[in-house]
Amino acid sequence: MSLGTATRAAYQRRMLRPAGSNFELWSWYFFRVSGVLVLFLVFGHLLIVHIINNVDVINYEFVALRWQTVGWRLYDWLLLFLAIVHGQNGLRVLIDDYVHPRGWRAFAHTANWVFLGFFLALGTMTIVSFPFMPGLRPG
Repeated sequence: MSLGTATRAAYQRRMLRPAGSNFELWSWYFFRVSGVLVLFLVFGHLLIVHIINNVDVINYEFVALRWQTVGWRLYDWLLLFLAIVHGQNGLRVLIDDYVHPRGWRAFAHTANWVFLGFFLALGTMTIVSFPFMPGLRPG
């Protein structure tokens, strides 16, 4: 198969989406915006957890004390959500580009979405269900 034939076949596979769908455009925008947001959130996380506080201080009590405020839970959940969905979107693009047989592509996309849902649900349940402890006070 020549490069031109492979490129044409890949283009035709990509054109299977319904006409008028802006999914790829919004996916592209989300990729850029989430990448920038994740960058800021990760550097904030590194600054707070690894530079301002020594790793010797970080334990269950540190996290429990931090998560007594809704703001820290929201910050950590936003970092979790954006990182997982950003990675899933990138993997979706890689699957579209490199997995050619339809059966394997369907399997890979299904596994990708299942793992997204599982890890997002697991992380969200961990952050949301972590108990507020009345005895702990931040600061």
